[in-house]
Parts: sequence; structure tokens; C-alpha cells
Amino acid sequence: MTTAEAADAGQVLAASSNVLNVIAAFAGGLIVVALLIWAVRLGVRTKEAESPPPSPDEQPRLPESGPVREEREQRAPNEVPPATEESERLNPHNLHASGTKRGEDQTRPRWSPGNSGSFGSGGSGRK
Repeated sequence: MTTAEAADAGQVLAASSNVLNVIAAFAGGLIVVALLIWAVRLGVRTKEAESPPPSPDEQPRLPESGPVREEREQRAPNEVPPATEESERLNPHNLHASGTKRGEDQTRPRWSPGNSGSFGSGGSGRK
């Protein structure tokens, strides 16, 4: 075998290796596509097997007497008691059980005119 024949044989092997790589990549792609189609079909069948959402007439309603076992109140921060001496430190038993307490003003806060409504809503904010 001459060097030219050996070079030709090497090119044929390299070309066949490239063809096999392309075929393997194409087959792998087909497998992935087949799995995705199977997953979508399975999801559609599962969704069709579920019961439909309730109609507006079947939705739960608030009783005429109002909320049951619910208490609405405005809460205010519960301040940390000051230490009597500067060197005294507060221990957990010196603190209150909750970080908030029942507020003195129980009226519900309402939006102020000119208030933006929510953070980042693009409004001008308070004026």
C-alpha cells in the first residue's frame, strides 16, 4: 500500500465517522422529539380526565351573617420596653409574647387621594 492509498483510506474512515456522527445526532433528536410528543399527549389525556372546574353557581358563598370564626382587627407594633438602667439587658421574659398588639384605632385604612396604589405601579405617589 502506498502513502497515497493510505491517505485515501484515512479520508474514507474520517468521512464515515462524520456520517455516523450526523446519523447519531439525528436519531437522538428524533428520540427527544418523540418523547416530547408523548409527554404532551399524556398531559392532554390527563387534563381531559379531570373533572371540569365548578360553575359560578357552585362556588362557595360567604354566609349572610358574615365570616365564620374570623376576627378582623387593626394591629399596631408592640414596642420593646425600655431598660430601667443603662447596664441592664433585656431577657426574653421581659419582652411581650407578640410583636404586635390590638391597635387603638380600629377603622380600616383607605387609600389616600394621590396615592399610587401599589409599589411599582407607575403612579406619582404621595404629593
